Amino acid sequence: MIRRLDSRDAQFQQELSALLAFESSQDPEVDARVAAILDDVKQRGDAAVIEYTQRFDSLSAATMAELELSQAELKAAFERLPQVQKDALQAAAARVRRYHEHQKAASWQYTDEDGTMLGQQVTALDRVGIYVPGGKASYPSSVLMNAIPAHVAGVAEIIMVVPTPRGERNDLVLAAAYIAGVSRAFTIGGAQAVGALAYGTQTIPQVDKITGPGNAYVAAAKRRVFGIVGIDMVAGPSEILVICDGTTDPDWIAMDLFSQAEHDEIAQAILLCPDAAFIEKVAASIDRQLPGMPRADIIRASLTGRGALIQVKDLAEACQIANWIAPEHLELSVAEPQVWLPELKHAGAIFLGKFTSESLGDYCAGPNHVLPTARTARFASPLGVYDFQKRSSLIQVSAAGAQKLGRIASTLAHGEGLQAHAKAAEYRLDEQP
Repeated sequence: MIRRLDSRDAQFQQELSALLAFESSQDPEVDARVAAILDDVKQRGDAAVIEYTQRFDSLSAATMAELELSQAELKAAFERLPQVQKDALQAAAARVRRYHEHQKAASWQYTDEDGTMLGQQVTALDRVGIYVPGGKASYPSSVLMNAIPAHVAGVAEIIMVVPTPRGERNDLVLAAAYIAGVSRAFTIGGAQAVGALAYGTQTIPQVDKITGPGNAYVAAAKRRVFGIVGIDMVAGPSEILVICDGTTDPDWIAMDLFSQAEHDEIAQAILLCPDAAFIEKVAASIDRQLPGMPRADIIRASLTGRGALIQVKDLAEACQIANWIAPEHLELSVAEPQVWLPELKHAGAIFLGKFTSESLGDYCAGPNHVLPTARTARFASPLGVYDFQKRSSLIQVSAAGAQKLGRIASTLAHGEGLQAHAKAAEYRLDEQP
């Protein structure tokens, strides 16, 4: 079912490249439909949002007031949860908050010998929008991972949009919004929700940045509104890469591969291991455990289409291949993970040791589960507090500093043919050139 590759084969790099290939370009039909929806929301505001929500989510709401969830409703959803779910949500939120507190950047300044002050002022965004999948695909963990770092950063207003097809509201999602400090919540989704956040409507205020996962229409809408507002990323299918030395229980490794494969048919799960016998044990475990999985059909399609068990020469080569793949999730399931950690440069999140399943990172370990996919971990980072803060450079030039810097600026400005730049600096010199 799942393909086998060997790094010693002459065609290995070509086969690996084909395995990783994913067409991320936007479907022209989807893009055209999204463009029309966004333009309509931009022009008609609330009326367009209501109309699309009625059409796509089968809701009968006639006003935006009917599509907004009050704080009392969010709290009531939390109160309806079984105590075990309340405790789990609160514990996860506390861990996520504690981790992200360490990311908060501070402003700084220093003064040159000539009295010129230079520095950086760090401020939070004023208002952000978080998109949360709804209906059957409801993820309270996404609420925590998007809202909590924004809250820690100091964002004053967090607006959540979550579709509720046919009126299906998920109490865990609403409870997570209550715990995470969401300011306002609307039961809308799709491109129309992204447009409402990006442009603002009569009811929904324009935000500065939109974060959170969604379907192809949401991804296309985020692409189109980028520049009007900021976005976190346009995420591709979920990925897991496991490096194992053969000392972990093969059933654990098989289930770790399942944990991402069950997201959807185009998710990717790959194992790198130097032990051929262990690879066979993992393959046997996959065959044995798969029939009992509730999402077996999705897992099977994922593993068959984009999964692989790869034999490598040694762990050093495994790390080299991992850096080239630059996976979203990287499990380093080896006896001495800290020894190999310095060799790994490109991954959204690295899970060290056999007891660290990727699923713990998804829910409650603390770090953010919004991670770069499709090899973008080569240059991108997990969502964090820094995504909800911005930096302004500070420059206060002293009279003495203006004499030194003015001459430098004048010379460079004349060299670029920008005389007004040069004159602006020269006017502040004690002796005009």
